[in-house]
Amino acid sequence: MNVKISTSLGDIIVKLYDETPLHRDNFIKLAKEGYYDGTIFHRVIKNFMIQGGDPNSKNPTPEGRYGTGGPDYTIAAEINPQLIHKRGALAAARQGDVVNPERRSSGSQFYIVWGQQYKPSQMGQLSKQMEMQAQQQIFNQLVQENREKIMNLRRNRDQEGLMDLQNDLVAQTEAIAAERGVTGLTDVQKEVYSTLGGTPHLDGQYTVFGEVIEGLDIVGKIQETATHPGDRPKEDIFMQVTVME
Repeated sequence: MNVKISTSLGDIIVKLYDETPLHRDNFIKLAKEGYYDGTIFHRVIKNFMIQGGDPNSKNPTPEGRYGTGGPDYTIAAEINPQLIHKRGALAAARQGDVVNPERRSSGSQFYIVWGQQYKPSQMGQLSKQMEMQAQQQIFNQLVQENREKIMNLRRNRDQEGLMDLQNDLVAQTEAIAAERGVTGLTDVQKEVYSTLGGTPHLDGQYTVFGEVIEGLDIVGKIQETATHPGDRPKEDIFMQVTVME
């Protein structure tokens, strides 16, 4: 299923993935209801992404700050390692891991990736960074699960116990990473990010549920627009989203 995002700078045609049915169906539902019509791209960062979907941004005021609005629900994550943050990818915004460890998506807010193109010589270092990032996330989750135990050891000033626990969590991290097959960038990612470009550090963090098939140049124009502090464009860029039957 395709949708058209009409903007003051031109039209963007997006293909929604069948592999992410919850996000696909929700986006179609909201589009048919006119939920997005009259909203703006409230957050634009050059060489990164453009974000919209906040219903509070309808009839925007010059002093308005947007990015917290949405329906009264979130969507279960549908993170698929095959669906990556290449240039033109459509993905769901969400709250951070600290308050949202399940990585549930915003009910309406989305972003379209621009990112950057990486040189082949950068792939090795980038791949290592991605592997370390994945391992750090596993470790952080284990720390959260053992938070009460850590606090008790700290209160008792048990440095030896803290060191033993840390070593145990590191060992668990390595075991879980090995079980999950955590590595750096795949050959596909290396090819995509060195030719088309994108934002590889977001892979595995947010649900990608579609991609731009026409109008990528319009995304490029939007991400180039001048912005105020806080990343809101100086000249509001409105949208209308329609389902293409």
